[in-house]
Amino acid sequence: MRKNQTSFSSKLLTEFDRFLKINSNQDNKPTRHLPDYKRNKFTLPTEDLNTTKGLMRINHTGEVCAQALYYGQALFAKDKATYHHLIQAADEEHDHLCWCYERLNDFNTHTSVLNHFWYASSFLLGSTAALLGDRISYGFVIEIEKQVENHLQEHIDKIPIEDTKTHAILAQMKADEIRHGNNARKAGGIDFPHSVKTVMTALSKVMKFLVYRL
Repeated sequence: MRKNQTSFSSKLLTEFDRFLKINSNQDNKPTRHLPDYKRNKFTLPTEDLNTTKGLMRINHTGEVCAQALYYGQALFAKDKATYHHLIQAADEEHDHLCWCYERLNDFNTHTSVLNHFWYASSFLLGSTAALLGDRISYGFVIEIEKQVENHLQEHIDKIPIEDTKTHAILAQMKADEIRHGNNARKAGGIDFPHSVKTVMTALSKVMKFLVYRL
């Protein structure tokens, strides 16, 4: 019993360390190179630049949430296969986090001041989903990734096509999110009721509204 308690305590300390590193922007080294894109000398007009900054801040916070969700789910996964599945997805989402952070630096703008709150909230949601069972946990992944896919497409449509670097990042992120959702469905994830999806969508809208501005 003592060994198990010590092991779980160590895991919690690891997660707290991850929380601190991500929210202080220390954990920003991707495992994959930035997606290829055609370089140009186009300068975004001020209005488009400000819009893109806000949208990329949303995407960065979304990836902060993704880290928290996946690691919260992995902490309470019911079996090793589910755990490894979630960790692999988290690793790819970490690349997204790093790419978004790099792009925000390119624009000389800040990450959201609310990231600590969103990380903690997402970790709690992920942990709760995992405690309810792997099928529900995978179902959570399916719905989250579908919503992320939709908002990424909205951002792709809003950002000038001349901003090739941002478009390359968002396109790769979207492809990864689709694959994560499909993998979760194949692993046995269930579809959530419409009422649950509605609540998740509403929370996502609140997050995007605040993060775009803060």
